Amino acid sequence: MSKRRLNKQQQWRIQKIQAERSVRAERKERQIDQQLDASELGDEQAGLLIAHYGQQLDVEALEGERKGRVVRCHMRTNIDSLVTGDRVIWRPGSEDTGIIVARSERHSLLQRPDNFGQLKPVAANIDHIILVIAPEPEPHDNLIDRYLVAAESTGIPPILLLNKSDLINHQNAPGLDQLLSRYESLGYPVVRTSARANEDSQRHAEEIEALVRAKTCVFVGQSGVGKSSIIQTLMPDISIRVGALSESTGKGTHTTTTAKLFHLACGGNLIDSPGIREFGLWHMNPQEIEYGFREIRPLIGECKFRNCRHLGEPGCAIMAAAEDGRINPDRMHSFRRILADMAEQQSRGLSL
Repeated sequence: MSKRRLNKQQQWRIQKIQAERSVRAERKERQIDQQLDASELGDEQAGLLIAHYGQQLDVEALEGERKGRVVRCHMRTNIDSLVTGDRVIWRPGSEDTGIIVARSERHSLLQRPDNFGQLKPVAANIDHIILVIAPEPEPHDNLIDRYLVAAESTGIPPILLLNKSDLINHQNAPGLDQLLSRYESLGYPVVRTSARANEDSQRHAEEIEALVRAKTCVFVGQSGVGKSSIIQTLMPDISIRVGALSESTGKGTHTTTTAKLFHLACGGNLIDSPGIREFGLWHMNPQEIEYGFREIRPLIGECKFRNCRHLGEPGCAIMAAAEDGRINPDRMHSFRRILADMAEQQSRGLSL
């Protein structure tokens, strides 16, 4: 169902409310700055943002006498958005408080669009995106492809991790093998493991450690696939609430409410992000979607017509590749579905 469009008066009222909220937020931030400036602040030092709670952020001190301690900080009003994984410059205040005065340059940033089409950062300075799937809830190739397109667009290498491998049986095994082999043939690393306690739990933990050792990784995937359980396996001393599948829907229940960074004994870092059942790509254009499919990328610009929609137009290079087997039929279907969904969302204007 199309979203209801607002008349000019309603639009004006919404803009007025948003402007008032912005003014109140800026006033509150100035008060925070004044309070912190009034206190004795220490010298600037490096820190790592490990969690974000609205106006307050948890920063791990990377140097100085507080090295290794977590400090609850505010940030200067002239700093743009901060996200878990950011390297920052901060100044300590009294006890375990401080203020962030600058953000260091990022080498990568994972973002996703919100319901209004605005890009929302999820995590920064990531070395790998670990896409977790499981036999239950049943993995959907279109959702996997959306994550992979998002990963390709950011340049962050993705890894597919099949969790709950102990739930594989004669009914779901053929479909899972076919699904995973499709991505392996495209060069995506695929790892099979299980975070559940069994006789192979130690081996599974070692396999996951090998993926994250000396790297900063983020787990993504639909709720219920066991992202939090994997972290619990790797870090048994950390308390992470683990949710079961909903009996009514068969989908996972959300247990993580904010992205948080965890240090591993093996030397790596994990960022656990809120479960995302759908990964919208409507902020992207068709060329960016084409780039996100590895097997389609070499064909960009090869179609006879510049405005080719790849729906049967003469001289379509992508259609020709699909017909001669260079593009998997399921991937081609997923590609078209993503383009169609993106066009539909953009035609609505994402209006309220």
